[in-house]
Amino acid sequence: MAYQTLLQEYMLIPPVTRVYTTACVVTTLAVQLDLVSPFQLYFNPNLILMKYQLWRLITTFLFFGNLGFNFFFNMIFTYRYCRMLEEGSFRGRTADFVVMFVFGGVLMIICAFFVNLLFLGQAFTIMIVYVWSRRNVFVRMNFFGLMNFQAPYLPWVLLGFSVLLGNAISVDLVGMAIGHIYFFMEDVLPRERGGQKILKTPRFLRKLLDGLPDEPEYVPLPELNNLRPGGFDWQRRNGDDNAANR
Repeated sequence: MAYQTLLQEYMLIPPVTRVYTTACVVTTLAVQLDLVSPFQLYFNPNLILMKYQLWRLITTFLFFGNLGFNFFFNMIFTYRYCRMLEEGSFRGRTADFVVMFVFGGVLMIICAFFVNLLFLGQAFTIMIVYVWSRRNVFVRMNFFGLMNFQAPYLPWVLLGFSVLLGNAISVDLVGMAIGHIYFFMEDVLPRERGGQKILKTPRFLRKLLDGLPDEPEYVPLPELNNLRPGGFDWQRRNGDDNAANR
């Protein structure tokens, strides 16, 4: 019974988020169990081009380090903001979401040739967080109960947190830069006079992925019920709290 409930909850996760986070967890567990080595996963241009180890183009996005604080921290943010994007601005647009993944991944691979990045999972997470934050500019955030800020500052807060953990800031900066490029091309440029949409989703991908029916018991993340075009509906939240206190 518990297994069926867990499986049911798992299947309610939107497809792109489900596939990506599952791949990340499985890859990390495989390394933890010594089934594969990180040396078989990291981005290495020479091995890719000379020995045709093409899987490294994928596995570089799937490994976040050994099980520990850094892994769980990254996976929580990856799952949370990937799901909120897929259930929010990409609801019913799975093909467009996949295109964002491919676009961001290709640009990161190109950057990795010049910046010498071995694993791109953290940069990919920052890209997802950046796009979400720019599309929810009025949402108020609270970071571990220590500070309050508007959503667009979240990537910068994560950058500062990475510095405190001793991580290289180049990874976060690459993710933010590529997230900004996607946001500009998708949300800013088409709205400018004479602007047009550059990223176009292939028709076959739309036919394949869009229009997939939701699971019968699908329930989005609670945060999405409190989002309006201007951000988080604090007035409604305060009204609900006052009613609960009566």
